[in-house]
Amino acid sequence: MLKFIDLFAGIGGIRLGFEQALWELGIEAQCVLSSEIDQHAQETYQLNYGERPQGDIYGIKDFPEFDFMLAGFPCQPFSYAGKQQGFVDTRGTLFFEIERLLKQHRPIGFLLENVRGLTSHDQGRTFATIIENLKALDYGVSYLILNSSNFGIPQNRVRVYIVGLDNKQPSLTLKSNLGAADSHKFKDLLTQADLFEHYPSSVVADVLESHPDGKYDCSPDFVQRLLKIVGSPEKLHGYRLIDHRNGHSIHSWELGIKGDCDALEIEFMNALIANRRKKIFGTHQDGKKLTLDEIKTFFDHKDLAKIMQGLLTKGYLKETNGRYNPVAGNMSFEVFKFLDPASISITLVTSDAHKLGVVHNGRVRRLTPRECARLQGFPDSFQCHPIDTHAYRQFGNSVSMPVVRNVILDLFRHSDIFFHAKQIPPVWQEVNMQMQLRTVESSTR
Repeated sequence: MLKFIDLFAGIGGIRLGFEQALWELGIEAQCVLSSEIDQHAQETYQLNYGERPQGDIYGIKDFPEFDFMLAGFPCQPFSYAGKQQGFVDTRGTLFFEIERLLKQHRPIGFLLENVRGLTSHDQGRTFATIIENLKALDYGVSYLILNSSNFGIPQNRVRVYIVGLDNKQPSLTLKSNLGAADSHKFKDLLTQADLFEHYPSSVVADVLESHPDGKYDCSPDFVQRLLKIVGSPEKLHGYRLIDHRNGHSIHSWELGIKGDCDALEIEFMNALIANRRKKIFGTHQDGKKLTLDEIKTFFDHKDLAKIMQGLLTKGYLKETNGRYNPVAGNMSFEVFKFLDPASISITLVTSDAHKLGVVHNGRVRRLTPRECARLQGFPDSFQCHPIDTHAYRQFGNSVSMPVVRNVILDLFRHSDIFFHAKQIPPVWQEVNMQMQLRTVESSTR
């Protein structure tokens, strides 16, 4: 029996992928401790695993012995000690708890998961410190940067997966792959027949429910405003609703969220957001405030004063010390992005997973929590939190379960992890025998 712990567990996505991989390998496993600080995530975890995780990791005094560690640890600031040395100390961070437990319990292996940004934080010093500190504990360490869309999950989600083995360098056949940068590039890749040989491609349409509850429909007024711009519901595929970008976007002034705008007012606002990012007005990015003279270089209309005053009155434009800037109304949209059913989703995040939209079966609506679960590769047997608000946040903060499954399968199949120790713990003798039996059975079929 392989014993493992599940730290910073969320709703148990890493555990689910880990257990599925071990089941496929014929290895029995038991979670001997789980830890998650969020109360609502604990509730979902208990719904699905029949156990409530312990809370704050700092409050857990007694850890049982375990053979493998799973941890989707948060990325927190590390102590910085001088420009020449970079990050040299992890004390006071949650990663320090991982180090402490590895040093104290010496499990044979671990899997850590985090956002891709961890690898570039502080010019890479944070990530370098993490890898160096793990190696200093005499663990062989490898890491992969993988996109969920390459594993049959219709979501553009890039994450870093760190695996380690006690006194043994992991051997992996998987290679880091950032996948398609966006939904448009993904559709281009679909024309390459051999790209998804091992992990069949999947698109948003594959995860949509046929008849979701009507509560997920967008309001008739919002839909009517959208259709005045695009014409028919199907033309909404791929549109963003955002006030500081142009491109394939719809803006609050076009929808009339704060009051209807005439054609000139819309033309002015679109020209403003298209030009305010130009380097001629400064090297900083979003948030440039332009003077009237600067505005006249790209929109010099005889009724400019009247146009701008109307937008100021309605609240689409604001003025500060003689400089003008759009007032972004992004959070007032019922949906901020309509997914293209024929491609992949943008990355699910906790803050706005509830505002992803889709046009399906003639309905203009938001994604359901179940569809968000499917975008992370969770099976339909997995129970969502009964309160949608919590369910959306939890799936936005979770992992893509099939990626974890494939990383673990690759690690266990190719790393020869059971014979490197001088004294093989009984659990690994048992696991090794199970794997050998599975290999013999497969070869005789």
